[in-house]
Amino acid sequence: MAPPLRVVPATPELLAPLPSWFSTPEALAQWGGSGLRFPLDAGQIATMLSETLTTPPLRLAFVGLVGNATVAHAQVVLDWTDGVARLARFAVAPNYRGQGVARPFLAEVFARLDAIGDFPRLELNVYTFNTPAIALYESLGFVREGVRRSSVKVGAARWDTAIYAIIR
Repeated sequence: MAPPLRVVPATPELLAPLPSWFSTPEALAQWGGSGLRFPLDAGQIATMLSETLTTPPLRLAFVGLVGNATVAHAQVVLDWTDGVARLARFAVAPNYRGQGVARPFLAEVFARLDAIGDFPRLELNVYTFNTPAIALYESLGFVREGVRRSSVKVGAARWDTAIYAIIR
């Protein structure tokens, strides 16, 4: 059974533990893409959160809390013109993985998205080797639409990116 979870807007203070979740450049890239520098720092977090302060917001950012501990984080990038929202930078704290946090956390994130606007398309990108994430997304109803082969360079490796979406 999942621990009691509260979902709240992300703040720099609540995201302070986030850098410890990504112990290698590859782990950070898997979460945040190739545009982030390892190690993740407060400046990069502040830049991400600045997009939540525009009118309308370009991004939503949430944390999942168990007690006072940040155990999950997700961002949703918003395309207001075309009604497309993209789940981005979703992670569960390493010591909470496999405890049933992801599904209720994402359900609440999607409910908050629905409360702020009309986004009939919800999409995400996931690296094709991330089978636990893919299983979660497919169980939530996301459908694989294609693969961008060799789309990201991480160190000397090239990773394929799968594109998933839900039309709502």
